[in-house]
Amino acid sequence: MERYKIINEVGNGTFGNVWRALNKQTGEVVAIKKMKKKYYSWEECINLREVKSLRKMNHPNIVKLKEVVRENDILYFVFEYMECNLYQLMKDRAKLFSESEVRNWCFQVFQGLAYIHRRGYFHRDLKPENLLASQDIIKIADFGLAREINSQPPFTEYVSTRWYRAPEILLQSPIYGPAVDMWAMGAIMAELFSLRPLFPGSSEADEIYKICSVIGTPSKREWAQGLQLASAINYQFPQIAGVDLALLIPSASEDAVSLITSLCSWDPCKRPPAVDALQHPFFQSCFYVPPSLRTKTAVAKTPPAVMRGALEQKYDKWSFGSSPNPKPSSNFSTVKSQVPVNTGVQRRLDMNYQEPMRNDKSLKDSVNQQPKYRPPVRNVPMVGSGVTTRAISDAAEKLANVSIGSGRGPTKQPVFKPMKAGGWHGHQDLFHGRSQEFLPGRSYSRKVAG
Repeated sequence: MERYKIINEVGNGTFGNVWRALNKQTGEVVAIKKMKKKYYSWEECINLREVKSLRKMNHPNIVKLKEVVRENDILYFVFEYMECNLYQLMKDRAKLFSESEVRNWCFQVFQGLAYIHRRGYFHRDLKPENLLASQDIIKIADFGLAREINSQPPFTEYVSTRWYRAPEILLQSPIYGPAVDMWAMGAIMAELFSLRPLFPGSSEADEIYKICSVIGTPSKREWAQGLQLASAINYQFPQIAGVDLALLIPSASEDAVSLITSLCSWDPCKRPPAVDALQHPFFQSCFYVPPSLRTKTAVAKTPPAVMRGALEQKYDKWSFGSSPNPKPSSNFSTVKSQVPVNTGVQRRLDMNYQEPMRNDKSLKDSVNQQPKYRPPVRNVPMVGSGVTTRAISDAAEKLANVSIGSGRGPTKQPVFKPMKAGGWHGHQDLFHGRSQEFLPGRSYSRKVAG
């Protein structure tokens, strides 16, 4: 780690500290996360969920893990540096964000989620603190709780910060999947519009009460499985009618309220997948280019979400995490330490992305396909400079035919069917949520897990 010069500390969480640092060799500013837990073997490090998941991902809306370093039994993650997170943008803001700003940010997050879910993972801990921002670019971060979609149950209900936790997790369902990320995004969207959390529960029971207060108590017709889950743990839903979301979020348009309402559905099967959320009328002024069709030149010049008119931005400062070591011997390349032997063994993992093998089980297994969400408006043309994407009715084929530039025919995009979520036997105290009761007024406090 002598190659980096620490500038200042930018975060201190349960699992590690984060510093802003300078790479002495390249002059690049990076973020270094130092894990608090000791790691006594290299195999233990490379098998961490955060490392395994990020190795398979390369997307402009997912934070880039540049390298992993183990030195003196201490583990360091070196990430690309982002200026702040969405919570920091919201907490001291006196004026509401414009709808175009919210649209731009959320469109980028849904692009990242669509990619994550297609790669066979779901995040499980989406919250404003884990959505990093630099200028108008948003990237999903902190994959410490990420889970493979095809892994086996049962798995813990102690995931994600409580305010963004899906009801099936609150009711201790042994099986859940990517729909938990969509619920979290509904709550985050509402918070971006109002600068207040939508469901600020102080405990699991209070969280369910807050949800019922907003969207109403679920009926057997709305979510029969949820009533069974509640009965299994001897929980009885409070009988509340709920309120109109448009009254809670007066600054949001009808399309925005429609999308938030569908995302915050009791039944996970009724929440739109990320690929369908991208086609919602709320995003009709945006255009989307699948990452597999982006050349290096196109990526450097084309933002993930561009609004016609006022939201043209400078994207020449994008960082897509090319490794300073251009010719690694393998994904798990070992570099000899430059420090004396008696200071401990240093090993590095350069994060050079490679497409998963075709026989990757996480992309191959498919069970229990969920019903498809049908957005209220179809066949909405989405046009951007040099790129045209046509919306088609089947969500699985939506991104199949996209052409870029002139003289290039349509390129087929591989489609992966939704898969059944699986389990995880992990720590029983993984979430240190923002548990304070939400008080009237703008300000509210949070406890953030690292």
